[in-house]
Amino acid sequence: MRHGEQIASAEFAVRAPAEFPPPWAQRWGYDGYGIWADLCVPPAVVQRLRWIEPGRFMMGSPKHEAERNDNEGPQHLVTINTGFWLADTACTQELWQTVMGNNPAYFHARNKGGPQHPLEQVSWLDVQEFLAALQKHVQEAPVSLPTEAEWEYACRADTTTPFSFGENIHPQKVNYIGNHPYAGAKKGLYRQQTVAVKALPANPWGLYQMHGNVWEWCEDVWRENYAQAHDAGDKDLRVLRGGSWSSGAQHARSAFRNRSGPGRRYYFVGFRFVLRSSRPLGL
Repeated sequence: MRHGEQIASAEFAVRAPAEFPPPWAQRWGYDGYGIWADLCVPPAVVQRLRWIEPGRFMMGSPKHEAERNDNEGPQHLVTINTGFWLADTACTQELWQTVMGNNPAYFHARNKGGPQHPLEQVSWLDVQEFLAALQKHVQEAPVSLPTEAEWEYACRADTTTPFSFGENIHPQKVNYIGNHPYAGAKKGLYRQQTVAVKALPANPWGLYQMHGNVWEWCEDVWRENYAQAHDAGDKDLRVLRGGSWSSGAQHARSAFRNRSGPGRRYYFVGFRFVLRSSRPLGL
C-alpha cells in the first residue's frame, strides 16, 4: 500500500495535475516549492520529481543581458501547454547503477565522487537506453528527456534574471569555475569536480543544480537560433543546458545554449528525466 499525505489546500486543488497522486508514486505531498512525488526504483532507490505546471515564459535572453550569445534569441513568448513531472536532481550514479547495472562516471567513489553525485560520461544515445530501461519501472507514464523549452521554463522557475537566483551567482549556490565569474563579479571557489546532487540550494521550484555541476542533455536537435525554431535542425547535434563544474558562470545562465553530438561522452555532462502524465492537464 502506498503512503500519501493529506493536503488540505484550495490552492492545491487548482494546481494539482489531473491525475494525482500519479500511479507510479510511492509517496507524494505539497511543500513550499510545490507538488512532489517519489518514484522508487527497486530495490530501494528513490527519485523525487516535481510537478511543473503549464504556463508561459519568455524564452531566450534579452539583448541587454551581459555576455549573451546571438543563439539565445530572438527572445520570445513560449507556452508550455501540458504539465510534466521533472526529476528534482540530475540522475545520480546510484540510480543509473540500479537501472543499468554499471557506472560509467568518472567521478565515482574512488575518484572524489559517490552514489549521490551526478552520473556523467554518458552520451545522449546512452541516455535513451537508460530511459527505455527505466520505462519498465513506470509503465503508467512515458519517460523522456525534457525539451529545450521545458528545461529553460523549469530552470527559470518564474524568474526573468540571468539566473534563477538573481542577477548573479557565487560558488556557494552553483558549482562552476569560480575563476570565471559573471559580469565582473568577484572570483570564487573552483572545485574542479562534481558535487552531490543536493549539495547546493534548489531553485524556487525545488529543482537542484539546474545551474552548474553537469551539463544536461535535452531531447531537441540543435537549431542555430530561435528564428529557426520550425526548421528541421541539425540531427547530428543535441542540445545541452545548464553549465557545469568545468565551465564559467556565463555558461550557467538560464538562457545559455550548448550542443554536442549524440554519441559523445564527457565527464561534465549528465541529464535529468521527465515523466509525462497519462492524463495531462492543459491550460
